[in-house]
Amino acid sequence: MWHPAHRETRRESRKPDTDSQGILVAMAISDINTYAHLTDADVEALGHELDAIRREIEADRGLRDVRYLHRTIKLQRLLEVSGRVALFGSNRRSLWLLGTTALGLAKIIENMELGHNVMHGQWDWVNDPEIHSTTYEWDMVCASPHWKHSHNYIHHKYTNVVGMDDDVGYKVLRVTRDEPWEPRRLFQPIANLVLASTFEWGIGLHDIGLREVIDGTKPRDEGIAKVKEFGRKIFHQVGKDYVLYPALTGPNFTHTLTANLTANLVRNLWAYVVIFCGHFPDGAEKFTVDTLEHETQGQWYLRQMLGSANFHAGPVMAFMSGNLCYQIEHHLFPDLPSNRLAEISVRVRQLCDKYDLPYTTGSLPVQYLKTLRTINKLALPDELLHDTADDAPETASERRFASLPAPQGLRTSGGLKTAIAQLREQRKERKAQR
Repeated sequence: MWHPAHRETRRESRKPDTDSQGILVAMAISDINTYAHLTDADVEALGHELDAIRREIEADRGLRDVRYLHRTIKLQRLLEVSGRVALFGSNRRSLWLLGTTALGLAKIIENMELGHNVMHGQWDWVNDPEIHSTTYEWDMVCASPHWKHSHNYIHHKYTNVVGMDDDVGYKVLRVTRDEPWEPRRLFQPIANLVLASTFEWGIGLHDIGLREVIDGTKPRDEGIAKVKEFGRKIFHQVGKDYVLYPALTGPNFTHTLTANLTANLVRNLWAYVVIFCGHFPDGAEKFTVDTLEHETQGQWYLRQMLGSANFHAGPVMAFMSGNLCYQIEHHLFPDLPSNRLAEISVRVRQLCDKYDLPYTTGSLPVQYLKTLRTINKLALPDELLHDTADDAPETASERRFASLPAPQGLRTSGGLKTAIAQLREQRKERKAQR
């Protein structure tokens, strides 16, 4: 769990821009207390209540959690073995479908509920080297040390801080108007499709920073070392999925090869959808580097709550998503066991009601369609967009509330959820007048 005292300065961080007259150009949320309509005392109290939830869950971890983990491991292995065995008869359509389905499910569970969560340190307290964050290597081309740096350290520390968190668009997509438009953005819808289908490769390249190495802004030796480690992981994964296992099925080599390709594609698409629905729907806000100045633990919690989004899921979908349907709770407590996020979500919702904060969630199709709308919309130049950079579905700042009569930053005059509702009413009234 990152604490605000542990801070670093990165070359790509940047302050809000100014125009030719030196007037501040809005760039995401720069004052999180003001945006949330909370006083310092409110934010501190919110932080204490979330700390209390953490302590209670940590104290309650035990046998039932370990049983859940062991059941998950057994199910994943059963599916993978069943899939591999079925593919020995992959020349038959029924066995190809059975093997591919079982293998795809096994890869999803291994990546989402095991790999992602184990490498977050959620199960380090069990003291089992097989499922420890320092030793686990997952079934995808991304090398685990690279992912742990770019995700655990950078993303969860600088969540949605523009210029600090490379997961804001994954260096490929423009998902906020805080990123300047460039002509290459016109091809963004195509780039999105490519990223979705090759998601494990995009994640694998994410932390290497080839562009920075080429530009000379990243040490060459560091880049070369990471490229070599990435190459070793590629050799292992490609050799396993596309050479060894197909070869073991003898005359069915081609059928098994296509089955493995399909299983990896299905896993990539599912992981992409789950991750994007947790980070880019309407209401998942972006922040400037100003929010990091003297950031308290309560403000860090608040940034996680405002910068993440959930989607509705029953027990099966929650399990298959690695419980990342509870992305808000995961960002609040990234190292608590994923099977506890459902119960934590009930209490987080209560806190959102208490402090008049929005709890961003919706059905999976709706959350993804909102994300897709943002990706396609921001492929266009800003001149073609109607909403302001302060008050758009994908981009907001504290200045979006300038038209409201209530003073900003004080929950006594109505919280963030109330203020957003008031803005919606204003828009309806303007439309009615027109």
